[in-house]
Amino acid sequence: MSAKATYLRLGVNIDHVATIRNARGGRHPDPLRAARQAAQAGADGITAHLREDRRHISDHDIDRLVDEIDLPLNLEMAATPEMLAIALRHKPHAACIVPEKRTEVTTEGGLDAARLRDDLRRYTQELGAAGIRVSLFIEPDIRQLEAAVALGAPVVELHTGAYCEAEGAERDRHLARLVTAAEQAAQLGLECHAGHGLTFDSVGPVAAIPSLHELNIGHFLIGEAIFSGLDSAIKRMRSLMDKARAEAMGERSA
Repeated sequence: MSAKATYLRLGVNIDHVATIRNARGGRHPDPLRAARQAAQAGADGITAHLREDRRHISDHDIDRLVDEIDLPLNLEMAATPEMLAIALRHKPHAACIVPEKRTEVTTEGGLDAARLRDDLRRYTQELGAAGIRVSLFIEPDIRQLEAAVALGAPVVELHTGAYCEAEGAERDRHLARLVTAAEQAAQLGLECHAGHGLTFDSVGPVAAIPSLHELNIGHFLIGEAIFSGLDSAIKRMRSLMDKARAEAMGERSA
């Protein structure tokens, strides 16, 4: 059984630094510079999604991130032969398999690992054999968790988008799903992460979930950096996560 996490890691997704760069072309702003600043501000890892259409992060960005940063790199990737070959060539610390549609603005939901189990097996096996920590980006649902176990993925990342977009009682319902799924993941021996759409206002209740080991946050932090700077945005998010986790741990020990 996976242990409860006392420290909650923060992975910073730098995709949208590249989005801004690509809007005009050239080299500025540089995602590698953002990764370095994230490390200085307290990030525990860097996440980058190399999409099939290369709309933000590029192959050259991945080359540089692998070669030049000290933090663990979490490569988000679709389950395609091209992305598998890239991951096996670079051997990042982790590879998170995500669903991907060319027409979507951002990832629109979790991977249906239960339905795609046979298709995904090659990817989880080959990545794992290469020493890459495999994660599946899924909905908070027991069927998806069980599929991850069957596929041999040691890590799952719960999609928090529905929780972040909801309000009132509906948000409470989605939070309850996340709490239940994180507990089930721990019982199944999976390390559980979460992410997508988290903000200063929504991160606290998720950070308080004791079975979560890591949050991956990107778009909001890059957006906030326009107003307050990336260093300030990351430090504030880190502080909110730590505060929520400490308060949750205190309540359980009381």
